[in-house]
Amino acid sequence: MVTKEDLESFLDRLETSGASYREVGHNLWVVRPGGALDTDLVVHYNPPVVVLRLKVMDVPLENGRDAALNRRLLELNASDLVHGSYGIADHAIVLTEALELEHLDFEEFLASYESMTLALATHLRELVSYREEK
Repeated sequence: MVTKEDLESFLDRLETSGASYREVGHNLWVVRPGGALDTDLVVHYNPPVVVLRLKVMDVPLENGRDAALNRRLLELNASDLVHGSYGIADHAIVLTEALELEHLDFEEFLASYESMTLALATHLRELVSYREEK
């Protein structure tokens, strides 16, 4: 099973691709992918899984398009995401993925990390069209 130290070594290896990370709590890190993607990806070591989560945007409260947004998120879950999914937590739309620690290796961790950042980069332009006008 992957230990906390193993997971930290995975995070160290992400730094070679331009990402950075910092520990923000017990078994909790924030990863900055770097490049054009300006977001934080949270990594939570919570045996028997590690959870990766990133905030996409706040849930629009008053623009009247929430049914259309929810439908689109479910469509993306079914068509574009293999393991992760969009959801709502703490008044935010989040992209989340959980990986079992039992047989996790760096390549699987990296594939999940890249899948999430690619999904966000691909879907963000469409999803922000649902934001409330300010």
